[in-house]
Amino acid sequence: MQRVPVVVEADDPISAAGTAAKVREQPELELVELVAPGTVVILVTEEVDEALTARCRKLMRGHDARLVLVVSRMREAELLRVIECGVSTVLWRREATSSALLAAVQGAHRGDGAIPSDLLGRLLVQVGRMQRGLLQPQGLGYGGVSERELDVLRLIADGLDTGEIAAKLSYSERTIKNILQGLMGRLQLRNRAHAVAYALREGFI
Repeated sequence: MQRVPVVVEADDPISAAGTAAKVREQPELELVELVAPGTVVILVTEEVDEALTARCRKLMRGHDARLVLVVSRMREAELLRVIECGVSTVLWRREATSSALLAAVQGAHRGDGAIPSDLLGRLLVQVGRMQRGLLQPQGLGYGGVSERELDVLRLIADGLDTGEIAAKLSYSERTIKNILQGLMGRLQLRNRAHAVAYALREGFI
């Protein structure tokens, strides 16, 4: 079994030590000190600030790392910002159990993404208001994204995995994967979280 290399970075030494201990509990993960391509970096912080987003950009540019953000609080607008900076998975600190951390790291390593449903729900409400108030009255369209692609994006935003999306839309899993690959390649999106962020920013969902 190939173990996933993990680097832990935190605001304070106690958080760093606690998160590192959770990583060491998992035989599927390997705690390392240096960031290399494909390494998953767990960033533990109280809130999102400019220093954090700058660090995320540096990790993406210089190392092509996979980023998992463990955060205490975050506003809706900050979610889009951190995803644009390379974060693929967000986990609330209060929910960061050993098993939740393992799932987050493995998902990020595969190229998947995960966002807390309560945070995403608040963001969807906010974007929905903006779309109804600003976009629809002006007749703005969807920028070349097909209805089928929009259906897939909406279901990703609802937290469904590939198999569940396929069942919901009566497609094969291969078809859903092909739709996602085509969409992300065309729009230069890194992963599912980035695709959802793009769709939200453009007012698609």
